[in-house]
Amino acid sequence: MAVSSILFLYVVIFPYYASSLTFNFTSFDSNNNNNTLRYEAWAETEEETIQLIGKAHLNNSIGRAVYYKPMHLWDKASRNLTHFTTHFSFIIDSQNRTNYADGLAFFLRPNGSTVPSATAGRTLGLTVDNQDTLNITVDPFVAVEFDIFKNYFDPPNEHVGIDVNSLRSVANTTWFSKANIMGGKVNEAWISYNATSMNLSVVFTGFNSATNTTMLQNLFAVVDLREYLPEYVAVGFSAATGTSFALHKILSWDLNSTLGDDIAKAESPVAMNPSSSAAPNHEKKASNTGPTVGLGIGGVVVFVGLCLVLVGLWKKWKKGSDEEEDDDQDFEEYVGEDFGRGAGPKKYSFSELAFAADNFKDENKLGQGGFGGVYRGYLKDINSYVAIKRVSEHSHQGIKEFASEVKIISRLRHRNLVQLIGWCPKRKKLLLVYEYMPNGSLDVHLFKKQNLLGWTVRYNIARGLAAALLYLHEEWEQCVVHRDIKSSNIMLDSEFNAKLGDFGLARLVDHAKGAQTTALAGTPGYMAPECNTTWRATKESDVYSFGVVALEIACGRKPIKYKAPESEINIVEWVWGLYGSGRVLEAADERLDGDFVKEQMKCLMVVGLWCAHPCHNNRPSIRQAIQVLNFEAPLPTLPAKLPVPTYLDG
Repeated sequence: MAVSSILFLYVVIFPYYASSLTFNFTSFDSNNNNNTLRYEAWAETEEETIQLIGKAHLNNSIGRAVYYKPMHLWDKASRNLTHFTTHFSFIIDSQNRTNYADGLAFFLRPNGSTVPSATAGRTLGLTVDNQDTLNITVDPFVAVEFDIFKNYFDPPNEHVGIDVNSLRSVANTTWFSKANIMGGKVNEAWISYNATSMNLSVVFTGFNSATNTTMLQNLFAVVDLREYLPEYVAVGFSAATGTSFALHKILSWDLNSTLGDDIAKAESPVAMNPSSSAAPNHEKKASNTGPTVGLGIGGVVVFVGLCLVLVGLWKKWKKGSDEEEDDDQDFEEYVGEDFGRGAGPKKYSFSELAFAADNFKDENKLGQGGFGGVYRGYLKDINSYVAIKRVSEHSHQGIKEFASEVKIISRLRHRNLVQLIGWCPKRKKLLLVYEYMPNGSLDVHLFKKQNLLGWTVRYNIARGLAAALLYLHEEWEQCVVHRDIKSSNIMLDSEFNAKLGDFGLARLVDHAKGAQTTALAGTPGYMAPECNTTWRATKESDVYSFGVVALEIACGRKPIKYKAPESEINIVEWVWGLYGSGRVLEAADERLDGDFVKEQMKCLMVVGLWCAHPCHNNRPSIRQAIQVLNFEAPLPTLPAKLPVPTYLDG
């Protein structure tokens, strides 16, 4: 065991390893990004955006922006493909013209490729414009196109397509975008590639004119990228116009890939030394003995030093292993000796998780909670990114709370709950491994200016959260009281589905003892008023927290707004006041600019108030709330004035 652990540490510490490609541009400043983005043809930065087609060159123009590092798409020796995900926001603005062209594309193409010499608007800057446009062999590409002009090889309307060495898409769908193009509104796209299934998936926003709402659309194709592209590819955007035109802008862009480059530097196309030569060098032949002796002595020194290092590591490992055995004993006291022996979450060593998260560097930090930091990592055994929750040694969550979280969530299975993948019960370094949520937490999208969730997505998030709570309260074998429902604990997957996480405060309650309560916990602003008197949390207090989150989703503001006028500080009091005066829709998030379904907005607000009723006996069950959200039951009639809380034990 000791030898294998030392060898593992040796493998971790010493070999050359180049990380996968990861970057995140929330805006584009010409002073900062010139070294990381390469602009070609008429592309440039302006107003913190990439102007693929800007105001200075509108007609018959082309523009490309490419990230300066290539992405390692697949490895020739192992045939391994990379997983990758990318997200970008963009604007195609016709400036209110009804005739516009041509569109933009996100592309993968051989590293080092340049702008086609003879191109036209219909090519979107991807290839030359000739008879081979539909059968490219010289300069291959795989692209996702957002095409706004119909050519002879296109479907009839604005569309999104997946292109493989051809401008005739292998898969396409109508893009409901005319209103956004005419109005110059922001669109978003999420593109992911699964290396196992070879599924290239695209999720993007559209606009439903009938309901006046933003909608999510999707498209996919199964493509073995190894058949069309080399190992290293350039990633970027291109756009083009013809006689008709539109502005084409990229507002933000992030990308993550998983395939690390384990190939020696000499084999990498970027690291090749142009001055090296295979020809013999006779002038240096006489001096070969000196370096040989030097290398021999140096090798001995390095070997001795390495032995000393390994001995030190072994002693440190021996001490740590004794502590870990104690941790395991404490952990098993709370979860039972049989835990983890069957299917389910896996136990990891601390060194495995530290390596996965690059020793928990700040650049891998996803967020900070009351219990500690959450870090992005990559586990090779499951070939996937994960979120690693590292409980702070100063946190009040000790081994008992840690074991509670592991025991509860490992048994829960629901599409709207974050899945637990593994754990590590090392003293003072408790770690939990969850599935990675690429779109982060709900609060980031609700409260940060650069992120705007459309109404359809918001309403689906509210219903997804309600479904998770129904499962916890009524559908699982025992009732689970979460005790800390808030927007920062609601995670969003690649398609913006809601997933409730952070079960560190959760407790089990038998269904037969529905009135049974558990000790108080939670976050101010989300806690039910009776908790301040009874010091207990119940299903009803969970429902209250859900109501507050529902109001956050509708209003786009936090539960407590200290700098607001007195009547608007508390979100429940503020919205209730507007409800009583028949003006509840005035509380809708101003950033939506009226782009929502009024019936749904009113429904979500009224259900939020109903769930956040000050008197716990007047709150609905989560099942009743879901029926109203699904328009299967009428809206409740609430008092015009916010009731005074009454507290009853039991």
